[in-house]
Amino acid sequence: MWDERYSAEGFAYGSEPNDFLVEQAEHLQAPVLCLAEGEGRNAVFVASRGLLVLGVDQSPVGLAKAQKLAQSRGVTIQTEVADLTRYDLGKERYGSIVSIWAHLPPAERAQLHQRCVAALRPGGTFVLEAYTPDQIPLGTGGPQVPALCMTRDLLAVELAGLELLIAREVRREVHEGPFHNGPSATVQILAKKPA
Repeated sequence: MWDERYSAEGFAYGSEPNDFLVEQAEHLQAPVLCLAEGEGRNAVFVASRGLLVLGVDQSPVGLAKAQKLAQSRGVTIQTEVADLTRYDLGKERYGSIVSIWAHLPPAERAQLHQRCVAALRPGGTFVLEAYTPDQIPLGTGGPQVPALCMTRDLLAVELAGLELLIAREVRREVHEGPFHNGPSATVQILAKKPA
């Protein structure tokens, strides 16, 4: 599905970074890991701030476009094709981890989030935006299966070990290419690993 979506002309989710990521950019610390990075817009933004960044995604087609986007913007990003449900994030490896619309089945998502906690260095930060179940009737993007969506309370449990600096569910306009476009129900997290 993802290779097919990313093989189309243009950018499925636009070429500009996610709004919430931009708002929290001052909290990013190198090296940065971007999960489910797709066509690279968020990793390219991180790199434009002078930070070393690795974008991981299961789609080689998406990541090839990510490299082209980086080249067109005059920045360098690292990319790796991998299945996030089995990807080794390591221990205390990253200054920040970014998860924008990384919607996985519940069991795999909970495991990934605990691996993220372990992979952050002390004092490191975690930035997430995802759709809540309230998004489904809006029909403006995201998964159409409630179990793939996230809530603030769910994430508070899955990210045990991090201090939640921002943990909110919001209604906002999202305009990120043709697949995320319109009124949206999201959850936003900024969390920090104790130093």
